[in-house]
Order: sequence, then C-alpha cells, then structure tokens
Amino acid sequence: MIHFGNKKLILSSNSPRRKELLELADIVFSVECREADESFPLDMSVNNVAEFIAVQKSVPWKGKINQGEIILTADSVVILEEEIMGKPKDANHAFEMLQKLSGKVHRVITGCCILDSKNQKSFSDITEVHFHHLSNAEINYYIENYKPFDKAGAYGIQEWIGLNRVKEIRGSWSNVVGLPVHKVYSELISFLESH
Repeated sequence: MIHFGNKKLILSSNSPRRKELLELADIVFSVECREADESFPLDMSVNNVAEFIAVQKSVPWKGKINQGEIILTADSVVILEEEIMGKPKDANHAFEMLQKLSGKVHRVITGCCILDSKNQKSFSDITEVHFHHLSNAEINYYIENYKPFDKAGAYGIQEWIGLNRVKEIRGSWSNVVGLPVHKVYSELISFLESH
C-alpha cells in the first residue's frame, strides 16, 4: 500500500470509479465529499472546463483542512467537436449521445486539484478515444444493460461498449475512467516534495 509519509489523502468525490482506481493503485486514502459549485463561464474554452471545475470543488475545503491532510478533487468532461457532452438525462438522451460519438474521435479531459492547508496545485490530462461505428441495436443493448446515466458522454470505457466498440485510445485509459492515476501519483509525490 502506498502511503504519503504522515499525510492523509482525502478523495473529495462521490465517483465509485475514482475510488476504485485509487484502490487498484494501492494508494491509501479516505473519501469525504463537500458540496461545490460546478458551474463554469460559458465563454471558457472547453479544454479548460474540467480543471476549472476541479478547482471549484476544492473551494469548500479552503480554511477547513487539518494539518497533515491532502485533498484531491477531480472532474471529467467528454468533448466532441468542441461540445461538452455531460451526463444523459434519460435513455433517449443517452442514445442521441452515443449516436453522435459513433465512428468518431472525441477527447476526455480530467482536471484534478491537490491542496493542503497552505498550498494548491491543479492539472489536467487528455485522452483521445476513437469509437467504431455503433449500430442502433448495439446502442440499445448497452443502454438497457449498463444504464450509463451517471457517466459523462453516456458510456464507461471499462464496460461492454469500451471493450467491444472502442477502436483506439491515445493517452491514459484510467483518465477516461475518471482519474489519470499515473499523473495523480506523480503530482502527489511532487506536491509533497515541494512543500
């Protein structure tokens, strides 16, 4: 298990996938969430949104972090042709999203923010995902069996659709799942060494 000296890492996220990724990486952490404003300026470049929201999620922690605690916040966005594809409202919306992604390349950007009682650092990671053409039957099968309503872009790369219908990814697989673990690990070490 990976400990960060005498520091206690707190993941401030409700995402079961981020929790699972850190567990797979043998990183010792606890989970504690705080409500945060996840809005962003409409004129902001879509490439900056995930990191902006990750920083926004750190705001409720400011001035309330105990000595020896490190907070990790994160947000992921799926971007197709400069449009952010959020979480689907229902099955019809999920179907529309997956039809748009079918046969195309899109970007997944996860923004992260690390902070302690004195310092803060934010960063992001980008992965390109190339889908095979999806038939209507495949889309319906996936939605009915996996109900991807809590996932940006209406899909999880670790599920049926990612295993069978993703042709190629360029970048970090874990980033598409919800957390660029390789980068988080390196940034946590760097954060501790520099403070």
